[in-house]
Amino acid sequence: MACALCQPCPHPILWQDQFCRVVLLNDADYPAYCRVELLAHIKEMTDLVPTERARMMKTVFAVELALREMFNPDKINLASLGNKTPHLHWHVIPRFENDRHFPNSHWGETVRESRPTALDTAAIDLLKQKMNAHITCALNTD
Repeated sequence: MACALCQPCPHPILWQDQFCRVVLLNDADYPAYCRVELLAHIKEMTDLVPTERARMMKTVFAVELALREMFNPDKINLASLGNKTPHLHWHVIPRFENDRHFPNSHWGETVRESRPTALDTAAIDLLKQKMNAHITCALNTD
């Protein structure tokens, strides 16, 4: 079975370089839900050399910062599971106390009805700008 993350990306790409990309899943219940995907088909963080691990995490943290600045969520969830898709990727999910699953995991049991929304083009463009600024800054500091 082909790896879904090795296929052309069906989601809007907010940022990408030769190492990884940030995609917007734009889930109706979690419109600012992003995923940081390693471009190479590698399964575990410890399969990366230390500088690559650091680069991946700097990117994840920069995405978190951009999402916090733009959406002011009550919490950010970070997750790297890979059980269904064994290709290194991190979920970066802004959470709000009134979201469909809060305080449960967004994969868990729902606790309230959803109010589906989506980010409009202007919001996606602004998010791209913030991602670019924060990731560029994070990767150029040491």
